[in-house]
Amino acid sequence: MSQVFLLDTTKKPLNPVHPGEARRLLSQGKAAVWRRFPFTIILKTDVVELVVHPLRLKLDPGSRTTGIALVNDASGQVVFAAELSHRGQAIKASLDDRRVVRRSRRRRKARYRKARWQNRRVPKGWLPPSLFSRIANVLTWVKRLSRLCAITAMSMELVRFDMQLMENPEITGVEYQQGTLMGFEVREYLLEKWGRTCAYCGATDRPLQVEHIHPRANGGTNRISNLTLACEKCNTAKGTQDIRVFLKKKPIVLEKILVQARRPLKDAAAVNATRWALLDRLKATGLPVETGSGGLTKFHRFQRKMAKTHWGDAACVGKSTPEVLKIDQIHPLLIRATGHGRRQMCVTDKFGFPKQHKGRKGTYLGYRTGDMVKAVTPKGTFQGRIAIRYRPSFILRKIDIHPKYMRRLHRVDGYEYR
Repeated sequence: MSQVFLLDTTKKPLNPVHPGEARRLLSQGKAAVWRRFPFTIILKTDVVELVVHPLRLKLDPGSRTTGIALVNDASGQVVFAAELSHRGQAIKASLDDRRVVRRSRRRRKARYRKARWQNRRVPKGWLPPSLFSRIANVLTWVKRLSRLCAITAMSMELVRFDMQLMENPEITGVEYQQGTLMGFEVREYLLEKWGRTCAYCGATDRPLQVEHIHPRANGGTNRISNLTLACEKCNTAKGTQDIRVFLKKKPIVLEKILVQARRPLKDAAAVNATRWALLDRLKATGLPVETGSGGLTKFHRFQRKMAKTHWGDAACVGKSTPEVLKIDQIHPLLIRATGHGRRQMCVTDKFGFPKQHKGRKGTYLGYRTGDMVKAVTPKGTFQGRIAIRYRPSFILRKIDIHPKYMRRLHRVDGYEYR
C-alpha cells in the first residue's frame, strides 16, 4: 500500500513512513490520526530534526480521471498514488437541465421578461464550468498534498497528442519528432480514438496494427483521419483493397468506420482546452514544473514494463522519471469528486413546476450528509457515510441510527474515497 504521511507537532511535513511504522507509532501512543483520506498521522512529542527527502508530484490530467503520483527521484520509490475522477459530465448535464427549465418557463409567457441576447461578456481565459471543475479538482489536491509532504517539484503531461506531427509525419527540426516517440504518439491517439479494438472484427484480446483505411498503394496518406487499428488477420485480409470493397457485405461496419474516422475525440478536446490553464496555475505555486508528452509517458511505461493505469502513467510523466520505479504493493487511493451539494432551493419536475423545496440549513446536530462516521449501537457496530434528516435519526447503510451512537471519522469535503 502507499506510505503514510507524517506530521510533526507543529503540523510540518516529515518523511512518509511505512504503514507498519505508522501502526507502531499509533499503538505506542506516540502519534494520533490526523486525517483519514489520505491517511495521515501527527506526532504527539517533538523529535530530533530529520533530513526531509524532497518529493516530486506527477500529474497525468485526463478528461474523466487524473492520475496522481508522488515519486522520490533519488530512490525511484513511488510514495503515494491516487486516481481522481472528475464530475465534468455531471456538471454539463446539470447545466443542460437548468437551461431547459428556464427556457420552458420563459416560453409560457407567465410574466414579461425582456429578451437578453449578445449582452453577456466573459473574461479573458474563461472556461466552461464543466472544464474549470477539472482544474479546480487537481489544484485542490496539489494544495492538500503540499501540506502533507515536502513537494519540491512537479511534472505534468502537457501534450497528450502531437497533432502537428500526426498531420505531417515528414516534419523536421525537432529531435523527438524524428525518433522512436513518433510511433508512440500516433498509436496512443489511435488506441484512444478506436477504443483499443479492431475496427473490422471488434477483437480486443490480440495485438493491433496501424491500418490505412485508404491504402497507400492506391494514393492513401498518413493523415490521422486515414488511420485506424486492425488485428493481423483483418489487416492481411484487406491488403490493398478499397475499404468499400472489403466491407461490401458489412455495410453497417463500413458506415461506422467512415463516420468514426472523421469524428474528433471529445475527451481529448477537453484535455487540450484545459492543459495550458492548468499549467499556468501550477506555475503560480512557485514550484518548478516539468512537462512531457503522452508519447513520452507511454515510452517510459513501456520501457519499465508497467501496466496501463492512470496513476502508473502519472509516475512515468516527464524526462525526470527514474530508470527504476519501485511500485511494489502500491494500491492507489480512488478519489471521486462529488461536489458540495447544489444551490437549487426549489426542485422542479420535467415541466418546470416546483415539486420540492429544500431547507436552507445544511447541517443538523453538527453533522452533514456525506460525513463518514462510526456508530456503536446495541445492535452492532456500523461504519460508513451518513445521510442526515432534520430529526435525530440519520441513515447509515440503509439503517436508521440515532446521532448519540455516532463518532465522526472524516468530514465531508466534496470527495468520496475507496
